[in-house]
Amino acid sequence: MLWKRIFLLILFLFSIFSLCLAADDFKDLRRQMVENQLKKRGIKNKRVLWAMNEVKRHKFVPLQSIAYAYADHPLRIGNGQTISQPYIVALMTEIIDPKKTDRVLEIGTGSGYQAAVLSLLSGEVYSVEIIPELAKSAATRLNKLEYKNVFVKAGDGFLGWPEAAPFDCIIITCSTPRIPEPLIAQLKEAGRLILPLAEGYPQKLCLFTKDKNKMVKKYITDVLFVPMKGKVEQEKMRD
Repeated sequence: MLWKRIFLLILFLFSIFSLCLAADDFKDLRRQMVENQLKKRGIKNKRVLWAMNEVKRHKFVPLQSIAYAYADHPLRIGNGQTISQPYIVALMTEIIDPKKTDRVLEIGTGSGYQAAVLSLLSGEVYSVEIIPELAKSAATRLNKLEYKNVFVKAGDGFLGWPEAAPFDCIIITCSTPRIPEPLIAQLKEAGRLILPLAEGYPQKLCLFTKDKNKMVKKYITDVLFVPMKGKVEQEKMRD
């Protein structure tokens, strides 16, 4: 149909336009993102703001979406998954406040963008992605961009990464009705864990701190994330 051809032509032109953007243009878009989307919404951690300004977000989105890489909304990356809105990435990172010596576990690698941000702020980042194609492409991308302290594997995030535990911080970038027990066990005492709890609609972004093997909960804000897949779905059926 004619309208489909027109749409594809527009998409093609956007892609060409995006590829023609100079490095300085992307740098300016990142600066605007930090100033207008992050600082104005209350992100204050200077290390987080620096990392968000350093990571080239346009390297983590599909070619057809590159013109929108720094837009104030999530983007589809294929396989039913998305790269989160820049503000949400910054917010979750600021809340867990990773230190340079921290070992961080991420559940839900996606394109690898959140892992890249975390890599600049922590000692090591271990990221688990349940979709093999995404895990492979993210690992390749992160390696090419020389994020050498990020380790990616394909697997069920519900189980975490026990061989690399314990972790100072855990960040879960997919919604789940409760914290998977293996992840609680893999979190250090006084460690921080952040996730979108699917207790209803909307989901609740919450920070948990481990205190004497108990998880102390703090509500942050309402959010909307794609659901966790794998073993967690079996757990839901038992409830």
